[in-house]
Amino acid sequence: MSTELFLQNEVKIAVEKLYGIAPEASQLQVQKTKKDFEGDYTLVAFPLLKISKKNPEATSQEIGQYLADNCKKIVRFNVIKGFLNLTLSNDYWAEMLTGISLNNDFGFQPSGVTGRSVMVEFSSPNTNKPLHLGHIRNNLLGFSVARILEKNGNRVKRVNLVNDRGIHICKSMLAWQKFGRGETPESSNKKGDHLVGDYYVRFDKEYKAQIEELKSKGILEDEAKAKAPFILQAQEMLRKWESKDPEIYALWETMNGWVYSGFEKTYSALGISFDKTYYESQTYLLGKSTVTEGLDRGIFKRKDDGSIWIDLTGDGLDEKLLMRSDGTSVYITQDIGTAIQRFDEYHLDELIYVVGNEQEYHFQVLKLILKKLGYNWSDSLFHLSYGMVQLPEGKMKSREGTVVDADDLVDEMVSTAREMSAELGKLDGVETNEANAISSMVGLGALKYFILKVDPKKNMTFNPRESIDFNGNTGPFIQYTHARICSIRRKADEMGIKIPKSISIEGFNASKEIELIKLISEFPAIVEQAGKELSPSLVANYAYELTKEYNQFYHDYPILKEEKPEVQALRLSLSKIVGDTIRKSMWLLGIDVPEKM
Repeated sequence: MSTELFLQNEVKIAVEKLYGIAPEASQLQVQKTKKDFEGDYTLVAFPLLKISKKNPEATSQEIGQYLADNCKKIVRFNVIKGFLNLTLSNDYWAEMLTGISLNNDFGFQPSGVTGRSVMVEFSSPNTNKPLHLGHIRNNLLGFSVARILEKNGNRVKRVNLVNDRGIHICKSMLAWQKFGRGETPESSNKKGDHLVGDYYVRFDKEYKAQIEELKSKGILEDEAKAKAPFILQAQEMLRKWESKDPEIYALWETMNGWVYSGFEKTYSALGISFDKTYYESQTYLLGKSTVTEGLDRGIFKRKDDGSIWIDLTGDGLDEKLLMRSDGTSVYITQDIGTAIQRFDEYHLDELIYVVGNEQEYHFQVLKLILKKLGYNWSDSLFHLSYGMVQLPEGKMKSREGTVVDADDLVDEMVSTAREMSAELGKLDGVETNEANAISSMVGLGALKYFILKVDPKKNMTFNPRESIDFNGNTGPFIQYTHARICSIRRKADEMGIKIPKSISIEGFNASKEIELIKLISEFPAIVEQAGKELSPSLVANYAYELTKEYNQFYHDYPILKEEKPEVQALRLSLSKIVGDTIRKSMWLLGIDVPEKM
């Protein structure tokens, strides 16, 4: 039972005894006491005034006195206006710590206990380029959110939707046809996704040159963009693909195969996995048939050029294209089909799309279209909209080839981690294989933590070297603290010192110990809140606060040199549980923690 729930129960008893009326749960507002005031937790008295029929100070005083007289675990209280500050006994905290130490799954709920089925879609790359820094934020956020939701007791499906068809994919294919001369990943010694991405950049270069040439002949820019030979050829290629032209389809399968192989290597390096992968090429037809049905039902309309639209102006939006005049589909067409397929397959309670904030309008439209089609589960669609990520140098652009490649960034992070760890002497005496493993763990931990500690809704700037600092709010700082705790436990074992199963209150002689236990006890509430807000940043910053508090405790008080057995037992127990909680917190973020460093 959490401290808040324990105190709410005690206050409920007190109020009913004092005033003869049992308060509602909403009237029992208990929160952590602010640092400027004495106490552990604070009761807000104002919601209880309708029951007490007294002013806030008198109500707080009466409830506080009753608790002090009747609950041995509450040792002191003080009243400040309408706030009742309560101090809990050492006995209470000793029992709390013992309970935590005996609960291997402390803070986590078993999957399925809520009965809710939740799908999290993330990554969703296009097969015309490699994954980049923006994809990294998407993948790390989606993977962490899925873990947090699962440990809140939900049944979670992690899915990827690969955008493997459409005009962008045809651009890379066309450029390879024109300039590739049979080049393959093997012949070029490049990852397949990098090779295909190079041709996407090449298309853009040639396309822009054609636009400029047409403009030099007096053609306006918009018309030049529409009539440039390269874009017309890409559009024709898309039409051939949708009609299953054998040559185009074979090229598409070959180049996509190159990209999938490249993606898998990147996902593996990042520690990302999925329960299922959907492909737009397999779902867009359901979307097209649904659009056709909607047209027959009068929900959509066909314009004179043959294109199909929906008019959402009455809903405060605008008109939305659902199918082009040549019969080819657009992104929202396949999103309609994919959503229907998923709810049919899994009977979901919620479908969460992890997609950047530039697509907020798209998901507004998607939900509204599905609602108009009669799918009431459309209210269960949620767009987890996150801010853009960039480097200190500024924004990236895929088609211009100025993105930060995910593979290069991972390699750079691991290399920098090794370099900085060696400079600080953290790899002294460590064998080469172990040093490589630690460097990889620290480099990836730095990358993941730096990105996930930021509120998803905020834009962010990623600074690689700053993220590997072994001090401050960084992944390596937390990882190093975990390794330190493991070292303390190993030395204790060597000295024959055992961690007790229960804690004696005799060991409580420092306020720092109480503060650590308080922080540890808050872990389940943090996991729950992170699940409600879909925000791994809450877990990340909790892990940092716990780590920072433990390091101050470690600095101020000896552990292995402590002469009193009961004090040493307490501090070893605290260290173990802090280490376990750090490990669980970082696991929720997809980050591994080393035992040596």
